[in-house]
Amino acid sequence: MFIINLTYKTELKNVDKFLNAHIDFLNEQYELGHFLASGRKIPRTGGIILSNVESQSELEKIIGKDPFKKNDLADYNLTEFVPSKTCEELKFLMK
Repeated sequence: MFIINLTYKTELKNVDKFLNAHIDFLNEQYELGHFLASGRKIPRTGGIILSNVESQSELEKIIGKDPFKKNDLADYNLTEFVPSKTCEELKFLMK
């Protein structure tokens, strides 16, 4: 499992030009079962995605399809982790 930490490296007006395409990308990844949660940071300096993709190399290929990545709008920091405790609603994350 990975936490994907996106940090914008351009003005929000540039990010907003590709926001709908980014949302389409997210929707596709949810449909494929690759993403579990996502959202904006507060303040709006980027976003966070929780992914259940098992390998970093596979996740990097997926991220390469994101319009924010393709257009060099954000940096991506990947943190791999293994959940060891969750609330009842998230028990499915435990392996």
